[in-house]
Amino acid sequence: MHSLNLPTYTFKFRKHEEVDFIYDKIRNKYILLTPEEWVRQHLLMFLIHHLGYPKGLIKVESGLVYNKRVKRSDIIVYNNLGMPTILVECKSPKVAISQSTMEQVAMYNKTLKARIIVLSNGLVHYTFKIGENGELINLSEIPKYESEIV
Repeated sequence: MHSLNLPTYTFKFRKHEEVDFIYDKIRNKYILLTPEEWVRQHLLMFLIHHLGYPKGLIKVESGLVYNKRVKRSDIIVYNNLGMPTILVECKSPKVAISQSTMEQVAMYNKTLKARIIVLSNGLVHYTFKIGENGELINLSEIPKYESEIV
């Protein structure tokens, strides 16, 4: 798999009929190993092991409804009150983070109303805080769990 701009982690893999799968510790099952999944799994481990977010506050590929259409968010981190705090959109390392990526995550966030948005292709990461008036404030990094407790 592609080398990423994230720490290295140890993952469990399985091969079935010549297809690779990676174990997702949040969903507790093996998931088809795509380049986007590789990024998602690294970001999950980064949130848990480097930033201290509890596994129990993280949902992966959860459904949401926007304009009567069902969409799937990559990662949502909730606070202790069950409110979405961080919305993460993952792309393959071969996909550039673009305006359309930002529009996609902004559309998801109209429903979720998370305070922080993260966009990553594993190589480049963008983190934004939603300001009081809905403006995007560029952050240099994803906040640690302690600072996000409500």
